[in-house]
Amino acid sequence: MKILLTGGAGFIGSHLAHALIERPDVALVQVLDNLSTGSRDNIADLEGDPRFRFVEGDIRDWDTCRSACTGMDLVCHQAGLGSVPRSIKDPLTSNEVNIGGTLQIFEAARQAGIRRVVYASSSSVFGDHPALPKVEEQTGSPLTPYAVTKLVAELYAGVFALNYGMEFIGLRYFNVFGPRQNPDGPYAAVVPRFVDAVLSNEPPLINGDGLYSRDFTFVGNAVEANLLALTTTNPEALNQVYNIGVGQRACLNDLLETIKELAGSDLVPQYGPVRPGDVAHSLADIGKAGRLLGYRPTVNLREGLKITLEWYRRHHRFGYA
Repeated sequence: MKILLTGGAGFIGSHLAHALIERPDVALVQVLDNLSTGSRDNIADLEGDPRFRFVEGDIRDWDTCRSACTGMDLVCHQAGLGSVPRSIKDPLTSNEVNIGGTLQIFEAARQAGIRRVVYASSSSVFGDHPALPKVEEQTGSPLTPYAVTKLVAELYAGVFALNYGMEFIGLRYFNVFGPRQNPDGPYAAVVPRFVDAVLSNEPPLINGDGLYSRDFTFVGNAVEANLLALTTTNPEALNQVYNIGVGQRACLNDLLETIKELAGSDLVPQYGPVRPGDVAHSLADIGKAGRLLGYRPTVNLREGLKITLEWYRRHHRFGYA
């Protein structure tokens, strides 16, 4: 298989790049990334492999998308601008990247004769639907520009499958965390922010009262879901969207306590205002992914946090000995 991996220098994408290179049935992993949120450091150890190719480019550029898809067998589309707060501050750029860029990748794949596209969606598409756990077919109204962009990507995948006979599989990620996730900047996710604060011996900031809960999902589980989606031969699994989580949730207070326990820290957190657009609780029903894709998360929250903490401690570029 020759696979185009967009966003492959980013957090989830770089883990996918490493996993794909390890597969004997993969002839080429071609990463397309503009390095706006990703880093060449994440894939530096792959660049000497003859089965790996890096292309610096932007999915908002049509010629780049068309060239990147030429000669490929599959597309794994991970490129995009994450973060709910970022989308609230700058909805235009989120729209250009997550909708415009995604549409261009879909169309470039169609023109190149690529039959299957696996793409990253988000639990944010559930919007204001109150039910827990979240079941794929029960969504509410989107609450943020980011959620709109992910919902539109799912809609485009549906109409491309309907009109062009292509195969699409969307993966709704639930709060993915793990090594190589950037803890810096105003749009950093909560797990790397907490880990960074604890290892820096600085009081972590919790938005709200700490009782908001999430289905925190280790990145290795998300990688496994992508591999299953790229290779499934089950016709019922195609042209579907799937929740990719663990099926368990933890509140922010408990998340921080686990990190502190693993790190041997007694830091007392600070509490701040709730971030705009944040939903109170999120929990994935992963039954559909299990039935149709064979998805079984193998790393739970505590194990994932231990792996993540050990990685951050080892990496000097984040200032840790």
